[in-house]
Amino acid sequence: MNPGPAARVWYASYGSNTHLDRLAAYIRGGRPSGGAKECPGCRDPAMPARSVPVELPGAMYFATESLMWGGGRAFYDPHASGRVLARAHLVTAGQFSDIAAQEMYREPGADLDLTQALTRGRDVLGDGRYETLVCAGRVDGMPVLTFTAPWGMDDVRWVPPAPAYVRFLASGLLSAGGWDVEEVAAYVAACPGALGHWSERGVTELLTGGP
Repeated sequence: MNPGPAARVWYASYGSNTHLDRLAAYIRGGRPSGGAKECPGCRDPAMPARSVPVELPGAMYFATESLMWGGGRAFYDPHASGRVLARAHLVTAGQFSDIAAQEMYREPGADLDLTQALTRGRDVLGDGRYETLVCAGRVDGMPVLTFTAPWGMDDVRWVPPAPAYVRFLASGLLSAGGWDVEEVAAYVAACPGALGHWSERGVTELLTGGP
C-alpha cells in the first residue's frame, strides 16, 4: 500500500501552505515573505502539477506558537464537527514526505511510510505538532493526505494567528477558486483561536488591501 516516492498524491493544505508562494519555500527552499526562518526545500523542486479547492470533514483551529510567523498555527481536527476549507496540491509522495519533514522541524530527504495512513486513515509519527498523518479520502483516484497534531481541538489552548499567517492562509483559499472573499473571511474569523480576535472585516481587509 505504500506508494513509491514518484507516485502522485494530493497534499491537502489548510494553513499558510494554501498559498503557492508560501508553499514554494518548502518546495524550492528559501524564506517566505514575512517569515522568520529559512526552509531547505524538497529534493524535487517542481511545483504542484495541479491545485484544487477541497473541503474536509472536521474543524480547523489555531494553537501553539509559530516560530516562522509568531501567533497560533492552524491545525486540523478530523473528529470535530464542521468543515475545513483546504487546497489540495498534486505532488509526488517524495515531495509530501519532504514538506511534512520541514513542518515537523526535521531534515527532509527520507520517504515516509504511508501504509498506515492510507489503510487506516491516520498514523501518529510523534507527539509533536504536524506529526500525525491523515488520509482524508481520494480525488481522481489519488489519496488526499495532510498532517496535524495528535491531540484534539479542545485539548489545547487556542492562540490567535498573526496577520502574515492569516494573509497567506486566506489568500491561498481565495485563489483556490472554490470560495469568494465573504466565504473565506467568515470561515477564517469563525475558527477557534481566530474567533474573538479576528473579525470578518479584518480578514477581508487583508484579502482586499484595505486599511
